[in-house]
Amino acid sequence: MTSHFNIADMYEIVADRVPSRDALVCGDQRATFAQLDERANKLAHYLAQQGVGAGNHVGLYLYNCNEYLEGMLACFKIRAVPINVNYRYVQDELLYIFDNADMVACIHNREFAPHIAEVLDSAPDLKTLVYVEDESDADPGTIGSVEYESAMNGQTAERDFGERADDDLFILYTGGTTGMPKGVMWPHKSVFFAAMGGGGWFHPDGAISSPEQIADRIGDFPIVGMALAPLMHGACWWYACIQLLAGNTVVLNPSRSLVGEEVWDIVAKEKVNAISIVGDAMAVPLLDALDANLDRWDLSSIFSVGSGGAVFSESKQESFKQHFPNVFITNSFGSSESGNMGMDGGGKKGQGLGNVTKSEFMSVISDVEGELHRHVEPGEMGIFARSGYIPVGYYNDPGKTAKTIVEVDGKPWLLLGDEARLEEDNSITVYGRGSNCINTGGEKVFPEEVEQALKANPAIFDALVVATPDERFGSKVTAVVTRRGDAELTLDAVQEDARKYIAGYKVPRELHVVDEVPRAPSGKPAYPKALEIALSGEHRVA
Repeated sequence: MTSHFNIADMYEIVADRVPSRDALVCGDQRATFAQLDERANKLAHYLAQQGVGAGNHVGLYLYNCNEYLEGMLACFKIRAVPINVNYRYVQDELLYIFDNADMVACIHNREFAPHIAEVLDSAPDLKTLVYVEDESDADPGTIGSVEYESAMNGQTAERDFGERADDDLFILYTGGTTGMPKGVMWPHKSVFFAAMGGGGWFHPDGAISSPEQIADRIGDFPIVGMALAPLMHGACWWYACIQLLAGNTVVLNPSRSLVGEEVWDIVAKEKVNAISIVGDAMAVPLLDALDANLDRWDLSSIFSVGSGGAVFSESKQESFKQHFPNVFITNSFGSSESGNMGMDGGGKKGQGLGNVTKSEFMSVISDVEGELHRHVEPGEMGIFARSGYIPVGYYNDPGKTAKTIVEVDGKPWLLLGDEARLEEDNSITVYGRGSNCINTGGEKVFPEEVEQALKANPAIFDALVVATPDERFGSKVTAVVTRRGDAELTLDAVQEDARKYIAGYKVPRELHVVDEVPRAPSGKPAYPKALEIALSGEHRVA
């Protein structure tokens, strides 16, 4: 059977080359490449028995665990599509994603059974539910969910699956312009080359040219890499795939929060070589733990610290170098829609998020309403764009797809949403989102969604939400509101009410109460004025 640039095909090639090597570690869970492959095969057969097939969507509603990646591989083996579900979502957000994603099956922690029960009516095709045991006492029987290990009992570990394809889908749900998640549809081949380095991250010969070559990229000694974000985020999910397809070992954080001391305990125990973080939000607790516990751990195995998805400040990078003088630090930028777009700012310190060289696959496109899209001239601003290996669009959203993937000179280009300038030296300086999207510790928060939650509070008359600086998270969600009548407003009370409607990371961390929320005569939000109010601190309420 022909092998393809398909993650399942390539994983099987790697597993056959290094079957006894550790593939995955999460707390007390361990699996070699052969064990992970066999368990994924069994789960794939169970899903197939339940009618899950090519193109069907399977939710992964899980905390970090081995079962997450087993579920991913099981889906890919039968050409199904795993769907990442953010476990922080509350009811409205879950209603949206279960409806939008058209799931036919879902693998979930036992704890989430009651949440699924609340949204089942919005997912009429969701017939197969499998739960992973945890310490909760939730009753999975109320939704007809089958225990994970029981589902696999009696299933064959044989690889008797049909041929797969380069264009089987890998869908990554991420924040959208409305604040609700959007499913970015990546063909396997495109995501492999755009986001996973094409198999070339750890080898001097770089990306592969045929699927079979993936075996030649496996080193004699595995690199033990630890991704600190949850697997439900692309930053960790893609990193795990990079590691596995290189024959390396993936170490996951089994905790549901990031505690610096716990992370360094794992690093020392597993002799981790590389850690992957999401900016200062993760760097701060890690560095604080190191500063408070000098010489507590033997961390001599560490040689790489990489960050992506949020601001990784120069000061925090320097702090890591003080603890690890010979460490190799990478600071990459990109998105769920683009994959990896560059690292370390290209030598232009202090200018934007980064700087890359213009090529046939990277450019700056003019995106002016009423005008044809075109490549900008040197010195001109536009939207950072990528061609070549790109997604095919957003699931169930043809309108957004049409606005994001445009044709220029007969070639499709993906508009990434980041403002950028084409420099005179043919390089591209990227400045970031032109919208009001707030990036707080790698999480995307859209002001309109938070504002709607705040306005649901009977004590709040009007609200705008802006990003203000935060030492740890880069930016924090800050609310500028007007009270209704003589109502009393406190930050704690506003946060408590907001949590009814939005996930905890979207809840405002600062509150400013004014007589009138700034708006233009048309009624549109005056975000610059709201930010000015917030930064002044004159109306801040504890």
